[in-house]
Amino acid sequence: MGNKTFPGGIHPPDSKNYSKNSSIENLPLPKKVIIPLSQHIGALSKPIVKVGDNVKTGQQIAEAGGFVSIPMHASITGKITKIAKYPHPTGTMQQAIEITGNGEDVWIELVDEKDYFNLSATEMKKRILEAGLCGMGGAGFPTHVKLSPPEDKPIDTIILNGVECEPYLTADYRLMLERPEDILNGLKLIMKITGASKGIIGIESNKPDTIKLFAKLVKDTSDIKIVGLKLKYPQGAEKQLIYAAKGKKVPNKGGLPMEVGVVVQNVGTAVAVYEAVRYKKPLIERIITVTGKIVENPKNINARIGTLCTDLLDFCGGTKEEIGKVVSGGPMMGFALFTLETPISKGSSGLLLLNKKEASKDAEDTCLRCGRCVDICPMNLVPSLIANSVRYDDINSAEKYGAMDCMKCGSCAYVCPSHIKLIQWIDIAKIKISQKRSA
Repeated sequence: MGNKTFPGGIHPPDSKNYSKNSSIENLPLPKKVIIPLSQHIGALSKPIVKVGDNVKTGQQIAEAGGFVSIPMHASITGKITKIAKYPHPTGTMQQAIEITGNGEDVWIELVDEKDYFNLSATEMKKRILEAGLCGMGGAGFPTHVKLSPPEDKPIDTIILNGVECEPYLTADYRLMLERPEDILNGLKLIMKITGASKGIIGIESNKPDTIKLFAKLVKDTSDIKIVGLKLKYPQGAEKQLIYAAKGKKVPNKGGLPMEVGVVVQNVGTAVAVYEAVRYKKPLIERIITVTGKIVENPKNINARIGTLCTDLLDFCGGTKEEIGKVVSGGPMMGFALFTLETPISKGSSGLLLLNKKEASKDAEDTCLRCGRCVDICPMNLVPSLIANSVRYDDINSAEKYGAMDCMKCGSCAYVCPSHIKLIQWIDIAKIKISQKRSA
């Protein structure tokens, strides 16, 4: 099996050794959870409970705020104690619902639909929506929307993202090792819902055991294949994964995977699809990696949505030395947190703890025009040109140079010898372009 890849990209140290051999552990029931109303792309979810209400585990507590939105559910049994703004995994303050547990774990009634695969595609999508599913790889796009392409955009291939190219993170890796059959069941359901005839699972070459495991499981299946991918970042980005696994190029300027007949889903999302369709189980828990060389016992943890980062870190035994920086996600595309009293969301794949030295920043210097950022940009942009346009408030030029096509993978900033904060400059461009468009 040859390893495929995409043009551009970088090779940061993967640093997965801290947690990759740690089997998934269930976090003890938290005493309190904070459920953000924004855990997805699209409209905010709207609370349907009030302070003082008692709720069961899995009970709906917020409804979708529109078609591109999802409902939210209680992840523990207890009482609604507050609805207010709280720290959010994106490093901001967002509206959320606080639930204080009563020490019990009383679930809503679930089902076990043994004949689940024979349900209609419409019923499957209904269950996925009601379960509050969104992409669990980070982007958080509502799953029922992604599985409802326009009739003029037929889907022939589903690609499951088992790449997990972000350094440090191993949650998907452990999930693939420990629940491969559930992942495959989810993939088959997604293929049925979309009418796709082919399924692909893309896995990077630093996970040879998972490649071997899945290849064995699908060896007698003609419609699903495993594609080994070269170790490179950001291999897990949708457009790059499609190019590497299928050889098709999704156009820039807002192009979507469905334009080349493809839908991409994360392996974690595939498991959630399986559980939603078969059991009507809401998405109220996920696997998250707590890692970093200063973490006493790095782990892959199955935690309830809304669990505070303090509870996760305590479960890992705390840190060996003073914390310099806390990152929600991985070091390349994650968000710096200003407090450990931040809850995890459906898209929280990791909690990374860095020491003071690792967190230190180099001062920006003058651009050398070396072209390194251009050579490695997986979107074929000129990051330095966009950044310079923003620096001089030339937003029209920044837009012309493709600022809105940047996926903020951080590769350009990683290789820049002048330590220019290219992603921050491009982020400013995106904000100002959006403001200009909506004016």
